[in-house]
Order: sequence, then structure tokens, then C-alpha cells
Amino acid sequence: MEWIIRPIQAGDNQELASIVRTALTEFGANKPGTVYYDDTTDHLFDLFQTAGSFYLIAEQDGKLLGGAGIFPTAGLPEGWCELVKMYLRKEARGKGLGKELIRRSLDRAKRIGYHTVYLETMPELRKAVSVYEQFGFVYLPAPVGASGHFGCDVWMKKSL
Repeated sequence: MEWIIRPIQAGDNQELASIVRTALTEFGANKPGTVYYDDTTDHLFDLFQTAGSFYLIAEQDGKLLGGAGIFPTAGLPEGWCELVKMYLRKEARGKGLGKELIRRSLDRAKRIGYHTVYLETMPELRKAVSVYEQFGFVYLPAPVGASGHFGCDVWMKKSL
């Protein structure tokens, strides 16, 4: 399978927002306190112009399949970043693409200088949670930082 993984572009905003919201709806996770309701979900290109952040888009044959990003979420300890907005189209799941996006995100976060990657998710996204476990993410008892995502109740971190 030939995937192209590239940085986000302004023209990706609308399709990417649709992928994020469709995935959350599919898993019954389209609830308040999640990225489903974040205004920034419609403007991800702009959001990822923030220093210390990046977002990787996966596409195949010109079709956007999803993506994943790293963001310096407010309130995180020095040297920490957050793995954010990791969503794929249904037909792109189960083929190793999510793992490739995570691997590239973690590698690049380390090169930028981060030493710990944090993430927030929810039990509805259990397939993703099991992938995070495979990458060595460990559970935390409470949220870290100020993401504003009170709808997420699974918190994890990984040292790089």
C-alpha cells in the first residue's frame, strides 16, 4: 500500500474536520468536551502553525485518509507535548497506517526536543487505546495540562 504522508495544508481543513467528526460519531464519542465541538477542528491548518507543533496528513491516490499531530498544549510540563487529532477514515483503519502516523509523530517530537508525549482519549476509542499501549504509553490517574477536553477520561503518557 502506497501512502503519502505530508504536512497539513490549508486546503485540507474541511475534509479533515469531516474525518474527525465522522470517526467520533461512528464510535459514539461525539460528545461535549471533545474535539467534535472544538472550533479549531475546522481550522487545523491554522492551529498547527503554532511553534512546536506539526500535523501529518496521510493520503493515497489523492484521497485524504486522516492524520495525527503533535501540539504543545497549554499547561503541560516543560518538555511535554500532546499527541492530538489522531483520526482515520474507516476504510483506512486496520492496515498499519495509524501506527505509521504515531511512529512518525513520536520520532519527530523527539527530534524537536520533547521528552514526553501525553494524550487524552476515551474508552469509546478502545482500538486506538490498545495501539497506544503497544507503543508503550502508560495510564495516568488524572489529566495533565489544559486541553479543555473534559469529555476525555483516559490519560496516557510516553517517555521518548
